[in-house]
Amino acid sequence: MSWFPRPVGPRAAFRDLAAFLRQRGREKVLGATLAFLSTIIIVIIFTVDSKINTAPGAQIVYVESWSSDRTDAEIIADQKKRQAARRAAELEKQRQFQNLENQLGI
Repeated sequence: MSWFPRPVGPRAAFRDLAAFLRQRGREKVLGATLAFLSTIIIVIIFTVDSKINTAPGAQIVYVESWSSDRTDAEIIADQKKRQAARRAAELEKQRQFQNLENQLGI
């Protein structure tokens, strides 16, 4: 901190604050009070706002239960059925985007 003038430092800052507080003028007290209160209000608002709607919502996980004597053929058939449903959903979404594209004239 050699580029600052000599009286800069924590002790000098506290001495300056004490000297300011010793000179009691109505305007100075009112200004200091308003500055302190506005700062505290802003800090409180940021603290309260940071806790609102930040927690993730409840996440529901659905688990399927299969019998232990399922054969490989049943597993493969089930996988193919799910893949077909997934592909149908993708095609439907693609069709909806194409309709939107046609409506917007893109």
